[in-house]
Parts: sequence; structure tokens; C-alpha cells
Amino acid sequence: MTTRNSLPLLMLMVIFSPLAIDIFLPALPVMAQDFAAPMSQVQWSISAFLLTMGLGQLLSGPLADRFGRRPVAITGVVIYGLSSLLCVFAASLEVFLLFRMAQGFGACAIVVAAFACVRDTYNPLQSGVIYSYLNGAICCIPALAPILGSVLTEHFGWRSNFEVMALYAAVAGVIMFFTLSETRPASTVQPKKLISLKSFMPIFKHPVFLFNATIVMLMMAIMLAFVSSSPAWLMVELKQSQHSFVFWFSLNAALNIAACFFAPKVLTKLGARNTIGLGMGILVASGILMLALQQWHHAAAFMLPIMICSTGVSLLAGTCSGQALSPFGDNAGSASALLGFLQMSGAAVLVALLQLLPLNAPQQMALLILAILPIYALWKLPKIKSTLYQVPAANV
Repeated sequence: MTTRNSLPLLMLMVIFSPLAIDIFLPALPVMAQDFAAPMSQVQWSISAFLLTMGLGQLLSGPLADRFGRRPVAITGVVIYGLSSLLCVFAASLEVFLLFRMAQGFGACAIVVAAFACVRDTYNPLQSGVIYSYLNGAICCIPALAPILGSVLTEHFGWRSNFEVMALYAAVAGVIMFFTLSETRPASTVQPKKLISLKSFMPIFKHPVFLFNATIVMLMMAIMLAFVSSSPAWLMVELKQSQHSFVFWFSLNAALNIAACFFAPKVLTKLGARNTIGLGMGILVASGILMLALQQWHHAAAFMLPIMICSTGVSLLAGTCSGQALSPFGDNAGSASALLGFLQMSGAAVLVALLQLLPLNAPQQMALLILAILPIYALWKLPKIKSTLYQVPAANV
């Protein structure tokens, strides 16, 4: 994989996951009726996908370090495609959730390989820029996929969404098979055991990784909570039509795309430290606004703070991902896997616990967004800053 052609291919790889999450969101109420299940249980299909996507990375990462990025990515595409087809024929919600979990395992292998390729090819500052561009590509899916999903659901039923996922896996898989080359460095440390918690501990204990991975996990939790709660809040609680939901969801995604493609310029100009501080400040402002507008039962009262929050998430997600992986050039696959595990599974657990609280969607979102406050306070301590940024100035 050369630097010139790597970005389009990496974009092709990272959108497997958001496609599996966003395309069928407009169909959730229809699925609840079809499966004769509560809306809250149908929403588990999102958390279940992310849970296994996170857990699977603990295996995919060491596999990528041992066998290479290419075979892990290709295998992930096969699993993703087959599980998508099985979702089409699921006769019950329980069986559907099982296949969704399998789909998560396939997606995680592709994402781990993609992130490891970035770490193999670029330095820490460049990695942050590339991650921001990849986040921009990821954000294109929430803007476009619900529109496609709404049309598919209306004309062909909700199962057609998963047929499209299988088709994408087939097309992207062929492209990857012929264009994805191996990037694993010869110096890569190959784990003796494929799953060994002991091998992950040095990575987990590293202060740079732990701090940045915690922020990345919280960013994913915010996005997951929004994706999980917005269909029920907007379409059921606020009585918005399916088309109105798609409008608000796509508008937020469009702004997110702009923020993600603007984030590399901010990162390059301000550096990682100041970009992270700016992102956290924006999150605090959006959380306060969400609380201030919670009595106004209108879609704009929910979506305006979300749009502001998305800007902060865009600044933090790519920057902190690049910083978290920067110390681990010799075991990028394992480091990427641990980051993905904390990001996906950690976010799924956080959101599951959040949804147990007797709070409505705006209150849940505000609580989760403002969870950045103690992290921000910790980040402001001079001693913490000196520990986190003991790397060359060109890389921060």
C-alpha cells in the first residue's frame, strides 16, 4: 500500500462499521412491529454489534501482528458479508441479534487492519490527520445511509438494508483483494499467545494510551447513545415522521463531515494538546446547552446541542486515536485492537448502563457529554500534561 493510494482504500475499509449501524435506523420501528418486540429490545441490535466489534479486536489485533493486516481484513469481509445475508433471513429477534454479533466480529477485523495500516504507514502527527479524514468518511455514512435505508425500507422492507450490506461486502472485498498490500513492519512484535491479557497490560498502563483511549471511548459512547436514542426520541416521543428523522440525522452528519475534514487543519495548526483542549471545551458547552433546552419538546432542542457536540467529537476522536497509538510502533496491531476494544465494548457497556437510568434521551445525552468534565479537569493539571506530552514537539 503506497501513501498516495492508501487513503481511498482505508476509507473503503472503515465504512463497513457505520454502514452496519446507520442504514437501518429508519427501519427500527418497522422491525419492532415485525418481530413483535419492544423498541428498546430492537435497539440492542446496535449495542450487540458494537459489543462484539470491540471484543473481537482482542483477537483480531494479535492476528494482524502475527499473520499480517491483509489476511485479517479479507477474512473480516467474508464474515461480515455472510452474517449480513443471514440477518436477511432471521425469523426472530434473538436469531437476528446473534447474526448481528457475528457481523460485529467481521467488522472489527477490517477496522483493526485499517488502523494498523495507518500506524504502519504514517508518523503520529500524520496519523492524527489521516484518522480525522477517515472519521470524515465515516461521518458520510450517517448522512447518506439513512436516506438510502428509508427508501429501501419503504419500497422493499427492512431486510433489504442487510442485502445492501452484503452487496457492499462483495464489491469492497473484491477491490481489497486486488489492491490491499501488506504493511506490517518486519520489526513487529508477534505475540506468543493470540489472546493474552498480560500482553495488553503494558499498553493499557501507558499514560498516553490510557488518557487518550478514555476520551476515544467516551466519544464513541456519545455517538452510540445518540444513534440508539434518536429514532425513539424523534419518531416516537416527538412524533416526527421518518423523513423528518432522516433530515435531522443527515443534517447532523453533514455538519460532522465538515468538522472532520476541518479537524486536520486545526490539528496541524494548533497541535494535539490545544486541539484536545478545544474539543473538550466544545463538549462542555454542548452538554450545558442540552440541559438548558430540555424543557422545549422540539427536534431542534435535541439536535442543536448534538450538532455542537459533534464538532467537539470530530476534533477529539481522530486526534486522541493518533496520540493513543503513537508510542507503539512495534506492536501497532495489538495497540489498535486494545483501543478498539475499549472504544467499542466500553462504549456499549456505558450506554447500556446509561439507559437503565430513569432519564429521558436529552438528560441521558447531557449526562454522558458532561462526563468529559473530570477528564478536562485532570488534563488541566500541569503534572498530567507533562506526562502525556513527553514526545517530540513535531508529533504533538
